[in-house]
Amino acid sequence: MNPDLSRLQPYPFERLAKLLDGVTPPAGLETIRLSIGEPKHPTPTFITEALIEHLHGLSLYPSTRGTTALRTSICDWLTSRFTLAPGSLDPDRHALPVNGTREALFAIAQCVIDRERDAAVLMPNPFYQIYEGAALLAGAEPVFVNATRDSDYLPDFDAVDEATWQRCQLVYLCSPGNPSGRVIDIAAMQTLIERAQKYDFVIVSDECYSEIYLDEAKPPPGLLQAAAQMGNDSYQHCLVFHSLSKRSNAPGLRSGFVAGDANLIDAFFLYRTYHGSAMPPATQDASVRAWRDENHVVENRRLYREKFAAVEDILSPVMDIEIPPASFYLWQRTPVDDTEFSRELYRQQNVVVLPGSYLSRDTATGNPGHNHVRMALVAPLDECIDAAQRIRIFTEQL
Repeated sequence: MNPDLSRLQPYPFERLAKLLDGVTPPAGLETIRLSIGEPKHPTPTFITEALIEHLHGLSLYPSTRGTTALRTSICDWLTSRFTLAPGSLDPDRHALPVNGTREALFAIAQCVIDRERDAAVLMPNPFYQIYEGAALLAGAEPVFVNATRDSDYLPDFDAVDEATWQRCQLVYLCSPGNPSGRVIDIAAMQTLIERAQKYDFVIVSDECYSEIYLDEAKPPPGLLQAAAQMGNDSYQHCLVFHSLSKRSNAPGLRSGFVAGDANLIDAFFLYRTYHGSAMPPATQDASVRAWRDENHVVENRRLYREKFAAVEDILSPVMDIEIPPASFYLWQRTPVDDTEFSRELYRQQNVVVLPGSYLSRDTATGNPGHNHVRMALVAPLDECIDAAQRIRIFTEQL
């Protein structure tokens, strides 16, 4: 048995299930779950139709690299969305489709970490737990970079000491952030790229929430965009991960990609020829259509803005609501301990939220998720309104 398996922490939802075990909510209230970030808007019909149209491809073995059409649509989308120089992304060298970014974000650490060295993997705290598990099973030490209210809920990389940078082999970014929805700006990304060039580590930018943002005139910047603007048009040290799960409400499609530094893509391709399964042909064709269409993404953002506005209107009289610039999460401070808040909210109002301390790790300066809860506004508008009204009633009684 791999001894590193014993180092893995329980997943947040496993801890939440234990927290709520034995609690009986009011029978007259339907359960509303704001705990899981699973999109509930309908998958666009044209994506479903594309899958059906291309099921004849099941008779073929797909290529790990994917079709030229898929890789071209990916590079075209990245170039347009992040204002990259035309031709700076070669579909044959800079992009690789993956079956969901969850698996790919885990696998990239197994590919790039040299476990014979004293490797450190930096990640934001709070964080997506895949980052930690990936580091541990790659034989590296996870180093948690706190993202607190004092740093506008962004990871404070300036607090990392020189010795840790010397050991660093990989940095995980998440922008827009899970759970905060905060966005790392171009200047901060460029500072990190300069450090990557100095200390020779890989930056993995999880940008899966990049297409859900509040202001249509201010789309969140990306790591490749930051690299290009500082003259790093080969995207050295940089990899970005994108998915259709949130952008196109297609989590079951399991379609995403990794793009960036051609040398890193080559290494990851070699790794995936042994480890990763190739994307099914029908999924590839549906993905091409999804990456080439923006209308459904604009409508998706409108639906989330509508829910944020409604929830803010209901909760702002009783809570200090800060609507994030991006993502579909509210990272909300609680007037009592986050686990107590979550358990009692479920007991009294049958609304499920995720304690912030379950998304974070204890550090020398405390647990940055303490006294916060994550609320995913993924349910239909009427359910989000109902949940907000129940949370308000609950909060007024504290």
